[in-house]
Amino acid sequence: MTDRITDWATGLMDTLGAPGAGLAIALENLFPPLPSEVILPLAGFSAGQGDMNLLAVLAWTTAGSVVGALALYWVGALLGRDRVIALAGRLPLVKPADIDRTERWFVRHGTKAVFFGRMIPIFRSLISLPAGVERMPLPTFTLLTTLGSLLWNTAFVLAGYALGDNWEDVSDYVSVYSKGVLAAALLAVLAFVTLRLARPGRGKRRG
Repeated sequence: MTDRITDWATGLMDTLGAPGAGLAIALENLFPPLPSEVILPLAGFSAGQGDMNLLAVLAWTTAGSVVGALALYWVGALLGRDRVIALAGRLPLVKPADIDRTERWFVRHGTKAVFFGRMIPIFRSLISLPAGVERMPLPTFTLLTTLGSLLWNTAFVLAGYALGDNWEDVSDYVSVYSKGVLAAALLAVLAFVTLRLARPGRGKRRG
């Protein structure tokens, strides 16, 4: 699977250059099973080989992220929650439960969810859907998406640029990163629950 995606992304970049990398990332946002952690380091590696300009790669991949995110935003806005979940159930490797979790996260965290969600695998694509369903102000959504995507893309493009022929090692780091994010999220929930339980009498009037 990874080899086929690599060949496909390489073909786009060979044909279109940096805009090809942007197109690949736009499609990755629309179809989460396409891994940005493969496409972005590959683009960085190509830039390191002199095949593409590094700044152009960063600009085009960020533009691709924003375009893909806006497309999903409008899917959410136009279709609504129920039809979005039904549509997600038909996509390979995407579960309706992923949409539910992303929606709950968006409801709890709002703007922070859009910004930080761009740096979490799977969520980085799906977070656009509840933002559209809830009709988050478009300028706010676009700004947060641009900033979060720029950070994510820059990290992975520069990793591929620095690792050179070993750019594929980035996927190993992503696995560790994903587990770390999940652990941090679980600890945050645990801390929140613990604090709430530790203050049962707070808010009572004093006699």
